[in-house]
Amino acid sequence: VADILQIGARNAQNFSLLKAAAASGRAILLKRGLSMKVEEWLLAAEYVMSSGNGQVILCERGIRTFETAVRNTLDLGAVALAQRESHLPVIVDPSQAAGRADLVIALSRAAAAVGADGLLVEVHPNPAEAKSDGQQQLDLEGIRRLAEELVPFTRAAGRAG
Repeated sequence: VADILQIGARNAQNFSLLKAAAASGRAILLKRGLSMKVEEWLLAAEYVMSSGNGQVILCERGIRTFETAVRNTLDLGAVALAQRESHLPVIVDPSQAAGRADLVIALSRAAAAVGADGLLVEVHPNPAEAKSDGQQQLDLEGIRRLAEELVPFTRAAGRAG
């Protein structure tokens, strides 16, 4: 049983999957594809909604650029634009964007400052023992610190803090 079905970046334009996910009646978390323009991302969300499911959450998780120091480049302009061009909530996945835990808090602060509706952060009690992606996960102290550090950024963006 799932409350939300996540459509990952590599399947963001898999229209058969989008249609099947929409038919589930569950909320859909639609991650932006690695090379998707914002317009394409919004059209994929519209495809889900045209199938009768209006429960779509957009998730910016970084796009592919020439930078190699991070896994992906977090596109904060896409967050602001998607919010302006749609009524849908837009969240940010800083863990996938950075691919490294030491940048997750900084990217989260930036996402909060631009007005993202939420964050999807990977957390594990002991990231070194995680079955996958341990290098980009915060430990429990890290997530506590993140929650604390976000307060002034969410307030500055006009959100409860």
